[in-house]
Amino acid sequence: MPTPTTPVMPVSNIANQILLIRGHRVLLDSDLAALYGVTTKRLNEQVKRNIERFPADFMFQLMSEEKSEVVANCDHLRKVKFSNKNPHVFTEHGAIMAASVLNTPQAIEVSVLVVRTFVKIRQMVATNKEFRHRLTELEDRLDGHDETLRELIVAIRQLMEPPAPKKRHPVGFASWTEEKPNQ
Repeated sequence: MPTPTTPVMPVSNIANQILLIRGHRVLLDSDLAALYGVTTKRLNEQVKRNIERFPADFMFQLMSEEKSEVVANCDHLRKVKFSNKNPHVFTEHGAIMAASVLNTPQAIEVSVLVVRTFVKIRQMVATNKEFRHRLTELEDRLDGHDETLRELIVAIRQLMEPPAPKKRHPVGFASWTEEKPNQ
């Protein structure tokens, strides 16, 4: 049995198995059973025996279309394709509850890693939202700078053009004998 300081598996392996379905991050029953070191049948038996511990926000069953999409996108789920039953999926809370009803040492240890993985994913999503917000702010700021830069360029071009020559009176004396044409 692994010690508490050496994880059973890397968190990245668990993160690769987490799917986004119906707006929830979930683990498929077969993936969760493999993580907990039991068969999918055993996991589902324990869930049925303790169904009151698994409300809809802890666990739900996939519809046929969802199952088809999951099988198409996840290579390791080919055997699920030929199953006559639609698989169950477990949210973070459902995965913890499943560990408690299984009550095996591996399930308890891995449930901690599963929770940490869900938390890391949540942090990454929050960081991405913050990054997206800052990027939008920067774009807005740059849009304002673009207009200012355009105005500055127009002003510089106006300064670069030589001024139109002014009509000047000739410098010097005009003799009295010269008459001006319009007088």
